[in-house]
Amino acid sequence: MIEDKLLIYRFKRGSGEALEQIYLKYKNYLLKLAVVLCGDVNLAEDIVQDVFVNFAQSADRIRQSGSLKSFLATCVLNRFRNNLRDEKTRRTSGLDKAGCLCCNAHRPAKWAIISEQLELLRSAMAKLPENQREVVALYMQGDLTFRQIAKLQNVSINTIQGRYRYGIEKLRSMLNGEAEK
Repeated sequence: MIEDKLLIYRFKRGSGEALEQIYLKYKNYLLKLAVVLCGDVNLAEDIVQDVFVNFAQSADRIRQSGSLKSFLATCVLNRFRNNLRDEKTRRTSGLDKAGCLCCNAHRPAKWAIISEQLELLRSAMAKLPENQREVVALYMQGDLTFRQIAKLQNVSINTIQGRYRYGIEKLRSMLNGEAEK
């Protein structure tokens, strides 16, 4: 937390090195979160890139209070929501037709099994209602608390806990009980 405050302080004073350190520190975390939310690696990369471009251009508006990790996760979530809204407006294909996350290259048997499991999970996540998918992704992959998610979605903590519970139950049902917290 203190390291992040120092990085933000330096970034706000024009340090390109501080921006690079923020990027290196959080890019993988944000990319994983975006992939879980949208189910498409290419779209996830675009979302994270957009978040960092906007972040780089907003040095004067960034506050030093709060968690930088939560702030960036919120930016990814909002960019994902914007993309989803724009996609619905354009009437293009939905998440059910999103490309496979799995690499088609020849891999050892272990990687083939993991790839298959990831594809099953991606497909199941895509079938969840948007609000449940967001809560499950933000809690499990985004490391946000229910309280933080409730504030993000502007609903009660009980609602968030219910969405999480229903989302996990649906995932377990779709994956034949193989999914655990």
